[in-house]
Amino acid sequence: MEWITQLQQIVGKDHVKQSRAQLAAYSFDATAGFQAMPDAVVSPESTEQIAAIMNVCRTYKVPLVPRGSGTNLAAGTVPSQGGIVLLFNRMNQIIELDEDNLCVTVQPGVITLDLATYVESHQLFYPPDPSSMKISTIGGNVSENSGGLRGLKYGVTKDYVMALTTVLPNGTILKTGGKLAKDVAGYDMQSLLVGSEGTLGVVTEITLKLIPLPKAQKTGIAYFTSLEAAGKTVSEIIAAKIIPATLEFMDRGTMDAVEQFMNLGLPQDAEAMLLMEQDGDEEAVTRDVEQMIALAIKNGATHTAVASSAEEALRLKAGRRAALSALSRKRPTTILEDATVPRSELAKMVRAIEEIAIRNQVEIHTFGHAGDGNLHPTCLTDSRDVEEMKRVEQAFAEIFEVAISLGGTITGEHGVGEMKSPYLEWKIGAEGIDLMRTLKQAIDPDNICNPGKMFAKSTKPRVVLHYG
Repeated sequence: MEWITQLQQIVGKDHVKQSRAQLAAYSFDATAGFQAMPDAVVSPESTEQIAAIMNVCRTYKVPLVPRGSGTNLAAGTVPSQGGIVLLFNRMNQIIELDEDNLCVTVQPGVITLDLATYVESHQLFYPPDPSSMKISTIGGNVSENSGGLRGLKYGVTKDYVMALTTVLPNGTILKTGGKLAKDVAGYDMQSLLVGSEGTLGVVTEITLKLIPLPKAQKTGIAYFTSLEAAGKTVSEIIAAKIIPATLEFMDRGTMDAVEQFMNLGLPQDAEAMLLMEQDGDEEAVTRDVEQMIALAIKNGATHTAVASSAEEALRLKAGRRAALSALSRKRPTTILEDATVPRSELAKMVRAIEEIAIRNQVEIHTFGHAGDGNLHPTCLTDSRDVEEMKRVEQAFAEIFEVAISLGGTITGEHGVGEMKSPYLEWKIGAEGIDLMRTLKQAIDPDNICNPGKMFAKSTKPRVVLHYG
């Protein structure tokens, strides 16, 4: 194909992969049940090369799907309409650390944990910490507007993006933002690009805000015999004017899976667990953790503990960090969602998820970020069982309906992708869809950038099994 030859001329033959094995490796991401083969996998090394690639795609009407590490959970990087998958494995450098302006500029292929470790070696802090941070990339985080365990206190990726360089679908290179704390010149195009899931262009350089590294950190844990007691504790912690760095939740089913996986000695009579962590000045950290534990005991916590060392803190956190891995061992297919509700509705939402699972005869367990109401109902199933997958789909549709009815949303941190596209209108309405379509059409009239994502053909439930 002529356009393949042109891509090879831009990046070199070695950086355009076309073997069946290579294409198959990039035909899916971390989302269960979605797979489609690309026509080529391309690894550029510069913004200019990506602009040239974009021009080839525009000329030949070839879809372009930018991809970080493929850890997204909404089928956002599945090449469902063919074309090229664009990798950033050759664009993974930390370009500049600017300590005077408290920011760092990176290429999109930098691994999130590598960036966090690097800036912490300079006594600086990059707070967003998606659970996949050991393998996810900063570019992927920006594309999905990723969250993480510290979202309640520190916010999510969008709160730290100061500047972007982006290749637009027409091949031009757009620079937005800068190293400024204040900048209100014109439309906030940068906010539009963050979380756009590669549908409006390709981000090629990112400047991120940093803050001073907290001096101290302390971790506590509490177990409850009822979801309501755990939910009430969350509400009372916030009402007490405490904003924890981390406030995480696991239900009984998740704890059972973790215990089978790691043998941590988790209590057998607990129905819910809260992991509480604070950082900052040492005196305030100690005071806040003691107060959170006291509130848990007041609400009937049957067992509490506070880590006395960094090693013990890691042990307390190990179960929560391993929740998804532990659950995924139980059945062949794991589908993790991120329905989000106001934290005051936490217990009600978890109860509703339990009832929905029973009604549809599927296995769903829940863990997540209690502090910001971002829950991860996780279905353990088998994608080869067509009848069961229909019930799974029905169950998730009901979960999203309940979340929206409680004032919540269909996704707190995973994005829409292809998987949740049928539900987007449920959240933002027909008017919201029309405005988003207008923006997409104006910026990408040929629908080159990540087509088939966000905008569904209908608002009917998705087809779970979609092999293209």
